[in-house]
Amino acid sequence: MSYFETKPYAVVVIGAGSGIGRAAAEFLGAQGVSVACLDRDLPAAEDVAQQIRGRDGEALALAADVTVDASINTALDRVDAVFGRIHGLVNCAGITGRTNLKGHEVDLADFDAVYQINLRGAMVVSKAVLPRMLKYGYGRLLHVASIAGKEGNAGMAAYSATKAGLIGLVKSLGKDYAETGVTINALAPAVIRTPLVEELPETTVTYMTEKIPMRRCGTLEEAAQMIAWIVSPACSFTTGFTFDLSGGRATY
Repeated sequence: MSYFETKPYAVVVIGAGSGIGRAAAEFLGAQGVSVACLDRDLPAAEDVAQQIRGRDGEALALAADVTVDASINTALDRVDAVFGRIHGLVNCAGITGRTNLKGHEVDLADFDAVYQINLRGAMVVSKAVLPRMLKYGYGRLLHVASIAGKEGNAGMAAYSATKAGLIGLVKSLGKDYAETGVTINALAPAVIRTPLVEELPETTVTYMTEKIPMRRCGTLEEAAQMIAWIVSPACSFTTGFTFDLSGGRATY
């Protein structure tokens, strides 16, 4: 079954070089979607694009940094030029910052770095892509948040706070554009075994996994399939919402 029966359909994936972004880009490419793979690490983005093209898909790789406003607009201009328009965008850009710290131990420079990518970067992306979608009266914008944004994770103040802010941003934007044909949603994964998670101390991963009723991590394939549906035409009556991908940890 494909959610992308009408072609062409172009989706931008920011953070496509690794983890959930890479899995989503490759899955979308396999569905016949034209995928623009954006990442600060251009060689990583190009590797994903080559994988998609190697399976007879259409893909473009571009360098982009959500902390640099002009970088995103320049990249999206290029996507428009190559694919004609942008139907969907998946923003997977995110960092955890330093973890296993009590609140009073958090370094404000580290907090600011996490904020610049996780929350401000999401606003930069939204401002860049929404006018392009509004022009056609259609669009699917998805920001990848985290279960930490709903419940807070001990020792992860910067990450939890910025992901909670991202969820609030999505709620607001969803209402702003509810009548336009453009939907704006978030996804809140629990622990997915990605390179980002692998960098965390094992004690942090254990702490998070023990809170999951299914008692396991999510898979990249599960994340990719859910993302594909959210940015497809099939997801047409949901906006401003944060989808659960937490094995039952959060059901609200």
